[in-house]
This record gives sequence, C-alpha cells and structure tokens, in this order.
Amino acid sequence: MVTTPDSPHDVRTTDEVPTTDDGYAAGLGNRQVQMIAMGGAIGVGLFLGVGGRMEQSGPALVLSYVLCGVAAFFVMRALGELVLYRPVAGSFVEYSREFIGPWAGFATGWMYFLNWAGAGIAEITAAGIYVAKWFPDFPQWLTALICLVVLLAVNLLSVRLFGELEFWFSVIKVLAILAFLAVGLSLVLTDAEVGGTTAGPHNLVDHGGFLPNGLPLVLMSLQGVMFAYASIEMVGIAAGETKDPGKVMPKAINSVVWRIGVFYVGSVLLLAMVLPWTAYNGDQSPFVTVFSSIGIPWAGDLMNFVVLTAALSSCNSGLYSTGRILRSLAQRGEAPAFTERLNSRRAPYGAVLFTGAVFLAGVLLNYVVPKEAFDIATSISALGVIATWAALLHAQTRLRKRAASGELVRPAYRMPGSPYTNWVVLAFLVLIVLLAGFSDETAVRWSFYAVPVVAVAVAVGWRLVRGRASST
Repeated sequence: MVTTPDSPHDVRTTDEVPTTDDGYAAGLGNRQVQMIAMGGAIGVGLFLGVGGRMEQSGPALVLSYVLCGVAAFFVMRALGELVLYRPVAGSFVEYSREFIGPWAGFATGWMYFLNWAGAGIAEITAAGIYVAKWFPDFPQWLTALICLVVLLAVNLLSVRLFGELEFWFSVIKVLAILAFLAVGLSLVLTDAEVGGTTAGPHNLVDHGGFLPNGLPLVLMSLQGVMFAYASIEMVGIAAGETKDPGKVMPKAINSVVWRIGVFYVGSVLLLAMVLPWTAYNGDQSPFVTVFSSIGIPWAGDLMNFVVLTAALSSCNSGLYSTGRILRSLAQRGEAPAFTERLNSRRAPYGAVLFTGAVFLAGVLLNYVVPKEAFDIATSISALGVIATWAALLHAQTRLRKRAASGELVRPAYRMPGSPYTNWVVLAFLVLIVLLAGFSDETAVRWSFYAVPVVAVAVAVGWRLVRGRASST
C-alpha cells in the first residue's frame, strides 16, 4: 500500500502565535528562507579559509572547490527530495531514522552537532581574527565570548528575529561577494595594477605554475574546502519552520546550486587572477587582502566589516540548526531532557544553551592556542558534515527504493542520476577522510585519527540510550 506522510506541514495557531506540529513558531517566510539558503552557502570557509589554502595549494585550489561543489550539488538535490517528501524541523535526524534506522537518526543528529560545534568555534575564532585588524591588542578570546553572548540572545528571543537578522547578514554577504566579483573581473579584464603586480589570467600560471606545490597538496585541501561548503544543507532544517515549504523549498535549494558555482568557484578563480597566489595567507581574509591592495584606503576596512558579519551569520545559523536537531533527539530520549524545552517564544532554549556551552570551549581554545584554533575547529567540523552528507545520500537511496516498491510516493523534485550519483559522491567523501591521514597539518591528521574515537563514542552513546529512546 502506498503511504504518504501525515500532514506534512500543518500550521496551527496557539495563543495567536502560528505554530507547526513540532511546536515551533512558523515565523520564516519565503524572503527569509531564500536568504538563509544563500547565507548558508557563504561562510567563513570562503571568507577566511581560502587564504591559507591558497598559500599551500596555489591557483589549482580552484579544482578542489569544483570537486567539492559538484558533491554539494548532489547532496542538496538529495536533501531537496527528502524535504519535499516530508518537511520537518529535525530533518537529518528524522530522514536517517525513517529510511536507515533508529541508530542512524541518533548518529546523524550527534554528528551534525559535531559539525556545528566545530563550525561555531571556527566562526567566533574568525571574528576574533577580523577584529584584531582594527584592535590588535584586544584579546581574541574576548571577541569570541562577546559574539557568542550576543548571538545566544538572538536565538533565544524568537525565530522571527533570527530570520530577520540572518536575512540582513546574508544581504551584506551577497552584496560583498557580488561587489568583489564585479571589481575583480574589471581588474582582470583591464590588466590593472594591484599591490605592485598586474592582475590577469597570467597569475594562474606564473610564480611556479598552476600546480606550484604539486597535486597532492591540492588533494589534501579537500577537507578544508569541504568545511567551506558546510551549512548549505541548513535550508533543510529551516523547512520545519517555513510557512509554505512545498513552494519555497525547491526555489531555495535550486538557488544554492548555482550560487555554489558563482560565489565559490568564481571567487577563488578571480582571487587567483587578481593577485599572485603568494600574496595570500591564513592570517587575513583574501578578500581583505585584495581590497586593501587596490589603493582605496577604506576598502580593506569595509571588507573586513563584511567578513566579520559573515562569521556572525554562520555562528548564528549554527545555534539555530543545532537547537532544532538536539530537540529532535531529546524528544526520543537521545539527548539531555532539558534540550527538548521551548520557551514562551517557541524557541528551543535548552538546546540552544547546550550548544552555547560547547561553543564556550571555543572561547577557551582561543585563549590557549589562538593561532591553531581555526584549523582545529574546521577539521572537527569537516568530520561532522561529511557524516551528515553521507547519511542524507544514503537516506535518499532508501526513499527511492521504497518508492520503487510502491511503499510511498516519491516527490517530483528528485536527485538526478540516483542511485549511481549517490555512490559516486559517497566514495568521494570517504576519499576525503582517508586523505586527511596523509596531511602535513597536525589538526587535519588528528581529525583522521579521531574517526574511530568518534565512531566508538557514537556506538556507546546509542547503546546507552536505545533502551529508553522512543521508537515513534
């Protein structure tokens, strides 16, 4: 018998506050979801991480962004099919649970939490690095703490406030990227002098060639590039608090796909052409480097402000996402009970505060090892996002199989090439994890050695909770 989800997205009104079946306020409209999708595709992995990776890999870094971008495209389409089947706030957890098994829901939820634990720490670390441009003597850890406190307050007040703040954060990021693309393209086309050198395609092959440090270092950059694409899947979580997901979500997901090509690949390619790859490093945003080199005194400071808002935006999104995922786990007894609680504004305050407490570890990391904090955090995050993406791809194959057997109705919005594309992308994700074991970077190598530790921790955690976990 063919089955369909019960009321995929009913919206009720309680005390004059529209709520969804999950108890959340249905406070996100099309305008906000579109910008959350766009903002999720532009984070500190692009604004800060490109500099250090360009320094190591040279112009060929663009190949890493192309490869990871293709993987991200298929992951988003798999997510889109799952979301259109059943929009729900705890999306990754619920799809893994339904199509793979209860243990997979538990594992996916906590791996996604690991993703954002690392990403959130990376974002507040980046904020500290950006503020240091203006106030070099101001402690990096104190900047991280101030940012965390402000964003916790935003997430605890209401989803509508979160949506509005994220909307404007995303507007700033998108306008900045568009401005860079326009300025960078004009510099390249006019062979302009930038920072004592001439912009142009020749920078792709000068200074040691397109692969100045060899192909192995380009491959080793894949894990860091994967972190840059992390959070594009956040739009799937927003589906649970969207007023009309059937119409809004396909548009939002499709918009992410082409922005991957324009914003990420296009930006990295232009960065490599505007200045020699040797001009970049991990201590400053490459966009700030470019704008500081064009001869306009305030341009570098303006771009530094933009990348600071990008870091705040991503951390803001992390608190939002993990709050919903943890609450979904708690509803089944798979996370601390207090993370299930909603406040009077329908925000999951217990889960948000739990995440905030973990982010405090990032403040401590910035105090103890400020120079290494960003790399450590991004390596942790990359493990989480790889596991989450793998779960989404596998869940979509199970959905397709059940639809083929007549158990359910497959949505019209589908992942192209499934199931073959699923297996290709899964193999690519496994390759990224294996390559980390050969990295010269200590933080990346640690992430490889951490894989069995994390796997054992998740297995032990599931063994402890499965007896009391709800099977519904």
